[in-house]
Amino acid sequence: MPADGRDLDRDVELAAGAHQQLLAALDAQRDDLEVRATSALPEWSVGHVLAHITNSGDGHARLFVAAARGEVGDQYPGGLDQRTVEIEEAAGRSAEEHIDALRRSVWHLESMWAASSWEGRGRLSHGAEVSLRDLPFLRSREVLLHHVDLDIGFGFDDLPSLYIRLELARLEMLWKARQPMGMTAIPAAARQAPPPERLAWLTGRGEIDGLGPADVF
Repeated sequence: MPADGRDLDRDVELAAGAHQQLLAALDAQRDDLEVRATSALPEWSVGHVLAHITNSGDGHARLFVAAARGEVGDQYPGGLDQRTVEIEEAAGRSAEEHIDALRRSVWHLESMWAASSWEGRGRLSHGAEVSLRDLPFLRSREVLLHHVDLDIGFGFDDLPSLYIRLELARLEMLWKARQPMGMTAIPAAARQAPPPERLAWLTGRGEIDGLGPADVF
């Protein structure tokens, strides 16, 4: 199999594992999950985060459907306004409804992965056009980081080591490219931090003494 095929296998497995890890955590807390509780994201409840994870997965599936027609689809045809409206409409679901909706969304998206030829492109919520082959890794990011954001006992130290390694390589390169001089090394304090702590800083979800926000996301 070509190298890019092996990378795709890796990313699909990583995303599928993230799905099951999140679903298992939610199932274990089904009776105690407070969907109206504050999440780690400003102005979002746990219900908002769960609605976003579900809707984002549905949006990814939409891109595969469009690609099968030979079209470049939109994750959210109505743009960011549609994304916001859908999150607000779904945020008030009960814990049971959120978990069931997420599970069905996962099944649907993973069925798209199994049926897709992986040819074609799609537009994400912020307008960037990407290859379908990029979507499983982006889905891993979405699910794993928002699992942390739910603030239900899953932190950066619990992230898969493979994801941490792959994400750090991407975000450190992005950080360097965005510096005024271009390709500037990340600060020593960040380099010396444990990988989970460095990733938390790069994603705007943690602080490192002596450093301001990374401003990558």
